[in-house]
Amino acid sequence: MELKGEAREQAKRDLDVLLSVLPISIRERIEALGNEIDLLEVVMDLGRRPTARYTTGEVTLREEEVTAAEIDAVVNSIGEFDDDNRAGMARTLHRISAIRNRRGAIVGLTARVGRAVYGTIDIMADLLESGKSILLLGRPGVGKTTMLREMARVLAESRRVIIVDTSNEIGGDGDIPHPAVGRARRMQVPRPSHQHETMIEAVENHNPEVIIIDEIGREQEASAARTINERGVQLIGTAHGNTLENLLLNPTLSDLVGGIESVTLSDEEARRRGTQKTVLERRAPPTFDVLVEIQDRQRLAAHLDVASSVDAMLRGQMMQVEIRSRGEAGEIHVETEVAAPESSALSGRRMPANGGPAPRPSRRRERAVAEPLAAGEMPAPSPTVIGDGEDDRERRRVFPYGVARNRLRQAAKTLGVAVDIVDDIADAEVLVTLKNYYRRRRRIISDAEQRRIPIYVLRANTVSQMENALAEVFGMEAIPEDPFEAAVAEAERAIERIHAGASNVDLAPAGPSVRRYQHQLARQANLVSHSYGREPNRHVRIFGAERN
Repeated sequence: MELKGEAREQAKRDLDVLLSVLPISIRERIEALGNEIDLLEVVMDLGRRPTARYTTGEVTLREEEVTAAEIDAVVNSIGEFDDDNRAGMARTLHRISAIRNRRGAIVGLTARVGRAVYGTIDIMADLLESGKSILLLGRPGVGKTTMLREMARVLAESRRVIIVDTSNEIGGDGDIPHPAVGRARRMQVPRPSHQHETMIEAVENHNPEVIIIDEIGREQEASAARTINERGVQLIGTAHGNTLENLLLNPTLSDLVGGIESVTLSDEEARRRGTQKTVLERRAPPTFDVLVEIQDRQRLAAHLDVASSVDAMLRGQMMQVEIRSRGEAGEIHVETEVAAPESSALSGRRMPANGGPAPRPSRRRERAVAEPLAAGEMPAPSPTVIGDGEDDRERRRVFPYGVARNRLRQAAKTLGVAVDIVDDIADAEVLVTLKNYYRRRRRIISDAEQRRIPIYVLRANTVSQMENALAEVFGMEAIPEDPFEAAVAEAERAIERIHAGASNVDLAPAGPSVRRYQHQLARQANLVSHSYGREPNRHVRIFGAERN
């Protein structure tokens, strides 16, 4: 109770600091209303009546319009605005944001009240202490930053915590962090665009056990978060979005929960799943282990196993979500619900061509290290016509990126299809590339996606791979796969399943030479494998590395 009393007094002192820079008439009106504990922000726009926003609604503070002199007086009282048009007040948690006209002059202000609220994370204290990385989602103003601040204070009591404070919202403005973050250390970010660099610097220079990050919103920041997670540091962060599905549909941030990619299933597998042949699957292990959707200040939905939730969502299956709420007396209620995906946009189907996110590239199930470009490969000086299609309607303009053109010509000739190899992506109907090029997200790949050009990703720079891709392009029956390549692909898929959390995976029966190579792949992945059964049904089983 003593801590709450101190926090209450600190909040009142901080609010007095904010009110002191506002025009007298506005300050007096706010004080007269008396509901300071529920005050969220004060809005002053040139030529409009000032308003105060409370948790219960919006109140007009006076009938007179805001003048330019009043805005200038507030600006002069709070100091410089950063590149993100935000300014703070030293040793407080308040944030003042500016609206500028076309000449750069400030014509509007939003003064957001920042206050430390203790006891906000009791609803998820067990998740915090688990050591797992946690991602918070929720609409603006729902309390994400407040929870981050409290998490930093609690964790810093027993662990080394670094806050990467992009806009000084967590630790407050000034060089000395606000008392609300406790013993946590704070690194300020010079510019919002440099946040990812500060994240990596925090890990490399200051040996943290926990890193707190607010507002992950760029691809570089998502990549930095994955790098930090791979180094064994617990991550606590927030991201733009309200739900897990929102995040998956965001091409910039979907990597935080594993990302998605399009995979072409065999006819048998598609029938077994009851889906189309081309489905979406999780691309990699999630950066964050737990995802929390903050619905309001007293209620949240927690995905305790993000990988399982993403897999279920992509397959259109039911997923388990833990609903946590706080009662009127402060008691915590925990319920487990079985929820279905909100929409069918992700459930094993191609994205629509018009509206919604752009489709991801079609991709075969085979997985292996791509071969390098063929030596001496030179781009053709002009479009090259391959094959003898019956008419021009059967031709396809193909842009090969990193793919041996001579082999592509051979594949087209073998299939008897008409292909025009073009040198400009703007002229292409189809792009064919290799897995390693696609994963590096080269500029030409992004350009093709923006143009909504179908992309076919090969696992290797081989004629057989190109034949299968062209067969799909022209709607032909798939070319029977080499049995050895199929067995290798199966082993590689099994290894990915193990890395995603499966305890063991049985492979299909295979001959001794194939099994030997499957064992080799498992060893290269630091996994354990054994052969079981008798010939001709002897097969390989792959286990996790922890098995003795």
